[in-house]
Amino acid sequence: MNTRRTFLETLASGVVVAPAVLRGAEPREPRAELIDTRVISPEPHLYHGWPTLTRRRNGGLLLVWSGGREAHVCPFGRVEMMTSADDGKTWTWPQVLLDSALDDRDAGVLETSKGTLLVTTFTSLAYEPILERALQKNEWSAERRQAWLAARDRLGPSERKKELGQWMIRSVDGGRTWSSRYSSIVNSPHGPIELADDRLLYPGKELWTGGRRVGVCESTDDGASWRWLAEIPVREGDDAADYHELHAVQARSGRIIVQIRNHNPANRGETLQCESDDGGRTWTTPHPIGVWGLPSHLLRLRDDRLLMTYGHRRAPLGNQARISTDEGRNWSPPLPVSADGAGGDLGYPSTVELGNGDLLTVWYEQLAGSPRAVLRQARWRIVAG
Repeated sequence: MNTRRTFLETLASGVVVAPAVLRGAEPREPRAELIDTRVISPEPHLYHGWPTLTRRRNGGLLLVWSGGREAHVCPFGRVEMMTSADDGKTWTWPQVLLDSALDDRDAGVLETSKGTLLVTTFTSLAYEPILERALQKNEWSAERRQAWLAARDRLGPSERKKELGQWMIRSVDGGRTWSSRYSSIVNSPHGPIELADDRLLYPGKELWTGGRRVGVCESTDDGASWRWLAEIPVREGDDAADYHELHAVQARSGRIIVQIRNHNPANRGETLQCESDDGGRTWTTPHPIGVWGLPSHLLRLRDDRLLMTYGHRRAPLGNQARISTDEGRNWSPPLPVSADGAGGDLGYPSTVELGNGDLLTVWYEQLAGSPRAVLRQARWRIVAG
């Protein structure tokens, strides 16, 4: 199976609440109570990847992902969207937001305080060496070979390379119409966040353009344009090229926490974390937090605790969550959101807090016996341990 590393270097337990403290007893760890888990993607013949979920100011849910796919790596990816007006009980039929001549991968989403919707993606040519090998070995059916060649040849070789980039589209009318794509400078799976001072902050990586830096960009015009703000320091012995897929959250004090998917030899496969106390202008050196699994999605709950959710691609295969009650300085033990995975092609969970305090998490997963990946969601709540 071609994994994401090809192009980067190419249950029933639960989640959290503040610990319940009993008089005369030690605090007990919180846990998550699973309410239900189900598949929500309506097209099982297609492969769905790397979703992001957000809850809008009006209470509606908006979900974006890379759809229209044949496999984890292929030339057919496009950015799709569904919405829900009933906390995820039902979803609208998928709508295509962006379909370029390359593979459009990942999809992040943010609704700003002004009501603007921002959706992120990036383009990739990681499918080209797969196609070349298949042609050399003559191992595909004529139908599949022709489909891949037809997708590839929408552009010539030099034109394809010019199409590589990190992209954003923007809607100011609630998602009815969308702008043309424009550069967001960096990319990360779940997109940017909004800070308390109304700036937008996008931690990520220059995948194909610029100096291939890892750091943060900012927007002061509601996401219409972006500028480079700061590079994130590199830990001694690390290579910045092996930092991937960042996401951020701002704590109540104003501190910004960024988590990073790490593929350096030290703490390989773990989540690293860095912090900023000056609005993202300077950052601490990334450091381990004792979490195996990646990449993270970060959320500040209404009670100001921080929640991280992440994929866990070793036993128990699934998705996990952890809570911090001290602005990311310490994280709880792992709390399984799902633990029934059939293989490692799963994860990229993102989570929202519903109006009644329940949590809804959506991720992608290749189910047992299926060549395609689906979108799954879990509704769960935090209960005292």
